[in-house]
Amino acid sequence: MFVSIVVPCYNEADGLREFHRRTTAAARALCGNKFELILVDDGSTDGTWSIINQLLAEDRNVVAVKLARNHGHQLALTAGLSNVRGDLVLVIDADLQDPPELLTPMYEMMAREGADVVYGQRRSRAGETRFKTWSAEAFYRLLARITRVQIPVDTGDFRLMSRRISDQLVQMPEHDRFIRGMVAWLGYKQVAFEYDREPRFAGSTKYPLLKMISFAADALISFSMVPLRIATYVGALLTTVLSFVGIAAVISWIFSGTVPGWTSLTLLVVMISSVQLLVLGLIGEYVGRIYIQSKNRPLFMISQIHRRGRVPQLSTDALMETESPPLNTLLAQSGPELRRSLHEEASS
Repeated sequence: MFVSIVVPCYNEADGLREFHRRTTAAARALCGNKFELILVDDGSTDGTWSIINQLLAEDRNVVAVKLARNHGHQLALTAGLSNVRGDLVLVIDADLQDPPELLTPMYEMMAREGADVVYGQRRSRAGETRFKTWSAEAFYRLLARITRVQIPVDTGDFRLMSRRISDQLVQMPEHDRFIRGMVAWLGYKQVAFEYDREPRFAGSTKYPLLKMISFAADALISFSMVPLRIATYVGALLTTVLSFVGIAAVISWIFSGTVPGWTSLTLLVVMISSVQLLVLGLIGEYVGRIYIQSKNRPLFMISQIHRRGRVPQLSTDALMETESPPLNTLLAQSGPELRRSLHEEASS
């Protein structure tokens, strides 16, 4: 068994060495040296890339991936998944809020349940504000109600997956990705592993309020048509109300010759205009995503990849130099068999 650990990193220089120490210890406890730690630098502006390369020089299990620019957490995660070689794939963030020591118990649950996915389900969230905790709980429950896919509540991207789940996930072409929902959409047997989330080890959160709102919008629009249906229902309701208002105005004009209530009329026009703009904006969000998707651009661009030593079916003395970025960029849009053959060709 060979395990791939995928870690998106953005400005995580302060805690990266501690993360590496704890994660490699957890991996060695499970499978010895049969693992790779894929650290994906998502256009960091601090010393993250420099530390990743230092870790690479010290540890043959480290794989260093540098994106050409900041693509965002979900695409950085996808870039890492496109380069895995293991039989199992652990997805985890570098902030140590999700304990890497849970790798072994998660694997034991996977083996015991015969599952393809073991996802971390948070019992508690230490170090987070009441507002963030409450808003996250409300969001996940709202998402569960309005989507047809059963997306588990109180979960993040922290999960252990089989290789076939990882390969199929990479093949999904969405640009606006909500990976925890995409994994749920794939199906197969998925089980929850409950744990207590720890405070961030170092640095600050990479998901401030505006990013959280944008991420929530991606999730709702990607997995539900309910917002469009609400727009339809609101339009139908306004049409009905305005029909009665129009009838009342005509009757008033017939019997009195004047139609009182210009202030009310003005407020009504403003309200209708606001609703129209809101609905147009909502439709625009869907249309905009279709437009971006229709361009068929690569999901991400990889600038550099450095890989050493321990990879499946290779000796521990094997050495791989920097891989070709164009090759690895195309891997994300190729099939798993093609990716495997390209990796074997690059390794030979």
